[in-house]
Amino acid sequence: MKMSEIDAETKKSWSSPFCTCVDTACPNHPSNHDKGCAPCVASCVAKREIPVCFFRKIQPDMSRDQDYSFEGFARFVTTGRSKE
Repeated sequence: MKMSEIDAETKKSWSSPFCTCVDTACPNHPSNHDKGCAPCVASCVAKREIPVCFFRKIQPDMSRDQDYSFEGFARFVTTGRSKE
């Protein structure tokens, strides 16, 4: 079967089945294209941020009000939250 013959939903599920981001409105979210995590990671790194999936691995039900910077992630890892 050719990739062009596979339906869009199947392609999206293959792109990043472990994605924990809930912001599906984001154009970089894997459900919005078939490029997996690459657009999200590239966007985050360009902004000196860590992708949300790293935060959610530590605390799955975390607040979306976070400091996603490298420094914010370091605080989140050491304290369980990134806002003081």
